[in-house]
Amino acid sequence: MLAILRKKGVRDGLLGLALLICAAALVLVPQEAMAGAKDGLTLCFNVIVPSLFPFFVLSSLVVDLGLAAYLGRAMEGLMRPLFRVSGSCAAAVALGFIGGYPVGARTALQLYQQGLCSRTEAERLLAFCNNSGPAFILGVVGAGVFGDGRVGLLLYLTHALASVMVGLIFRFYGGAVKSKNPSQRSKPISTVTLPAAFTGAVTRAMQSTLNICAFVVFFAVVLRLLSAFGVLSLVARGLSLLGFREEWAKRLVAGLLELSSGVSSLRGEAQLAGRVSTAAFMLGWAGLSVHCQVLSFLSDSGLSVRVYLAGKLCHGLIAAGLTYFVTRLFPLSAPVADYLIEQTESIAALDFSTALVLSTVAAFGAWVAITALCGTLLRKKCGKSRTDGV
Repeated sequence: MLAILRKKGVRDGLLGLALLICAAALVLVPQEAMAGAKDGLTLCFNVIVPSLFPFFVLSSLVVDLGLAAYLGRAMEGLMRPLFRVSGSCAAAVALGFIGGYPVGARTALQLYQQGLCSRTEAERLLAFCNNSGPAFILGVVGAGVFGDGRVGLLLYLTHALASVMVGLIFRFYGGAVKSKNPSQRSKPISTVTLPAAFTGAVTRAMQSTLNICAFVVFFAVVLRLLSAFGVLSLVARGLSLLGFREEWAKRLVAGLLELSSGVSSLRGEAQLAGRVSTAAFMLGWAGLSVHCQVLSFLSDSGLSVRVYLAGKLCHGLIAAGLTYFVTRLFPLSAPVADYLIEQTESIAALDFSTALVLSTVAAFGAWVAITALCGTLLRKKCGKSRTDGV
């Protein structure tokens, strides 16, 4: 089968057939396609743009102004023994946890392009730095889907712990990386001027945000069409033959494709431990939509996509196992709120100005913290150098 698929003629034929099927679907059920596009655009305008754009600008400024390099000199003693990556990679890890998907992956790519980490280190970093933000897990998943902030806190803790564990696992990927010699470590950190950095950061951030919005709208339409033609139900029935109940198979398929839709399907009266563990897997895996967003950054980078996908799969499995273990030891009871039944609609209904203000304040706070930390470390280093000179 794989040998047949490797033939260019067969691949082109299948691609042409898929395009014809998609075109026919758009003609047969245009209302469903339009409804999906509207849902995706609403989600982008009210959530994606205000939540990601400020953090994209922040990540670019951190790298271009040399803050990541200064931070790397201080964090080298922590990041190198734990994850076998340069200290500069701490910026991608921190921003990945604060800003959510795909801020961490984009920052990792910028560090690689700036020469602050090697290719192997960047691939190790991609395996565990692209994580969900606390606002989504605590607010949307915990308080929204499960109706209990404790569940959100549990999911965030297991999500973060699983990410760290994936980083520890992938430290063995690629073998030993040749460390830089002392002369390379001590060379001046190259930066650009603030006006140039700010202009480039805003331009690149807008381009990245629009790329992400395109994938969000596309997958919103695809999910509508798949649901309208019963494809999701058919795939779920196929999975049920492997031992999955059809209801859980539908939830899993939705989560594999798109995170918000998958998480919103976990409402109901089923066993809490199973639903929470499934949510943990979906958050770790992140969904095909998020993967396409990340791949849009990595397409011309030369970095391994397989390492990234393997890391996300490990993240989902480890997070699900940890969550299931904890919920078995400490049973939780969390009634689902009826008024939050359609969770995706609740996300899309968020006020744009409020979301933008909150996201901008969070990004600015992270910027101030990183700048203050780098300034403190620089002053300490200068003071130590004067003392050594005396």
